[in-house]
Amino acid sequence: MRKRQVVLRRASPEEPSRSSSTASSLTVRSVRYGECQKNHAAPVGGYAVDGCREFMASCGEEGTVAALTCAACGCHRSFHRREIETEVVCDCNSPPSTGN
Repeated sequence: MRKRQVVLRRASPEEPSRSSSTASSLTVRSVRYGECQKNHAAPVGGYAVDGCREFMASCGEEGTVAALTCAACGCHRSFHRREIETEVVCDCNSPPSTGN
């Protein structure tokens, strides 16, 4: 019997962002950008964020400057918290357990 096991875990920011595959498993990483962390009051010595909860790309082709600007708050994508999700897919070829 052929089993498929999927393991989801959050990757640390220090972990390299690459996909690797072996004969039995495949690692897929996806990047999502969360809330905006830009401090708009930094010039006056304060702390204030705009409340933007998630990066939404502005209208523009992939790879252009417009695609790197958030449609909600107008900030660059680098001001948004980066979340990396890793998915490990394994094809396990183990015999079925008999439950003894």
